[in-house]
Amino acid sequence: MSVNALVITGYGTNSHLETAHTARLAGADTADVIHFADIVAGQTRLEDYHFLIFPGGFLDGDDLGAGQTAAMRWRYLRFPDGAPLLRSLEEFLNRGKLVLGICNGFQLLVKLGLLPALGGERFKRQVSLGHNDSARFEDRWVRLKPNPQSPCVFTKNLPLMAMPVRHGEGKLVASDDACLKRLADGDLIALQYADPESGEPTQVYPHNPNGSPLAVAGLTDPSGRVLGLMPHPEAFHHVTNHPGWTRGELDAPGTMLFVNAVRYLREHFC
Repeated sequence: MSVNALVITGYGTNSHLETAHTARLAGADTADVIHFADIVAGQTRLEDYHFLIFPGGFLDGDDLGAGQTAAMRWRYLRFPDGAPLLRSLEEFLNRGKLVLGICNGFQLLVKLGLLPALGGERFKRQVSLGHNDSARFEDRWVRLKPNPQSPCVFTKNLPLMAMPVRHGEGKLVASDDACLKRLADGDLIALQYADPESGEPTQVYPHNPNGSPLAVAGLTDPSGRVLGLMPHPEAFHHVTNHPGWTRGELDAPGTMLFVNAVRYLREHFC
């Protein structure tokens, strides 16, 4: 049985081709780039795939807040037969499959309520992502520390990683301090911005580029099968993507997140 990845495009996404390429490099047998409208029209079915990826971009120009309009489309649109689009996404997850949201895709997942799904409550918004503390768009490389205690399928056994960020709204905003505590206590903080020297989580700018509390760079849900992160793993799929590659700086590439995902799917579906 093949591992099939589906990369959603349309309405402003701009890294879908790199994302599909990275999924193929990681071992996915297919990685189709499909416009969201084709899904709503019933021309592409989620059930035919194992790995659903929401790539980065500028969904709807971020005019109503990053990922907000896209979340409303998933929440309220219906297929031609009248069935809710949201139900197909819920069924996809109930079958034990994987979802990855990158940058705008992460913003979409939190607005839709797929992350962090505290208490197992899906489709209830519990956190959001707001403007960077710097009040400007941040385009820079950062270090990321995976949480070894996290249930996240994507980050299992990964070392300190390097990835670029490209966002203006990447600061985690929780409903209250109790929500942040639940994220930490449940090990749902899958990735944290790290100091490049110590490798430990940091609040210091620019290593933490947006001021996210608890240095949150990525969240998972309690199942560990949904991951959202602000940095772009698809932008580091080859050694030459790294700005220090000519100096021999060999950081773990973002492709490793995809490798873990494909490995998990082969173990559980093939």
